[in-house]
Amino acid sequence: MHKSEAKKLVKQAYEAWDAEDWTTAAGLLERVLAHFPDEEPSPVWWYDAALGHKFLRNWAKAYELGREAAARAPRGEGDPAHWNLGIAATIQRDWATARQAWAGFGIELPPGDGVIDARLGAACVRLDTGGEREVVWIDRLCPTRGRVMNVPVTAGRRFGEIVVHDGEPKGRRVVDGREYPVFDELLLFESSDLPTFTVTVDAGEAADVDALIDLFGQNDYGAEPASGFEVLCACCSEGTHEQERKVHPGTQQVSLAAPEDEARRLLDRWAAHTPSARGWTGLLPVA
Repeated sequence: MHKSEAKKLVKQAYEAWDAEDWTTAAGLLERVLAHFPDEEPSPVWWYDAALGHKFLRNWAKAYELGREAAARAPRGEGDPAHWNLGIAATIQRDWATARQAWAGFGIELPPGDGVIDARLGAACVRLDTGGEREVVWIDRLCPTRGRVMNVPVTAGRRFGEIVVHDGEPKGRRVVDGREYPVFDELLLFESSDLPTFTVTVDAGEAADVDALIDLFGQNDYGAEPASGFEVLCACCSEGTHEQERKVHPGTQQVSLAAPEDEARRLLDRWAAHTPSARGWTGLLPVA
């Protein structure tokens, strides 16, 4: 391939890129890179080819090309080639490469081998399954993985599942003056075997609802009152939203994540503590 032909293909690739035709764009860049892997602009071509496959959710190719892009990117300076490789390597479960990628980006993780469990604090993820979108809280296990800490209302999603999320925040939540990023989900990484139930509870005071949430949490399960769920438009969801914790007394629906026998045991234990102010009925499974 002559350089003149390569220049023409690169031009066509970025025309396809502007049209969001990621398959064509990445394919053309790969054709050029097969002949010119180390020209002056090649690091950008490697990065964009890998990014195109990321957009296509072709993680094997994003990983393969991402390794080449990261090898040509500066280390320790926040270069996004390392971040995208970290995502792709995580999805491929290549933990050694993922660790190298995060270090290349400039993130210091606890030393170790195998699965990364760094506990980087709380954040939010916007779940997306079949067009449904729900923002849930996660416990960040690494720069791109998090364990869901809410009981989702989206069909098929569960408390405790682990998701992989993108690196660019699409919105923020403010709680007690502190901001938390909202990331878009890329895929469900590890499912949860905890089923979801709904139950009707009677709570004399807001503190009784808090006690139910705490009791399930202490046993590594989830309890989510309907009063804590808030519907936002897409614009507000992707902006900065101040979120208040809303727990109300009275009769209300609560979503639970626990095995059925454990849910019944904990509900009975909760109700027995203050029988005059607490009660529950109608424990039903959610498909």
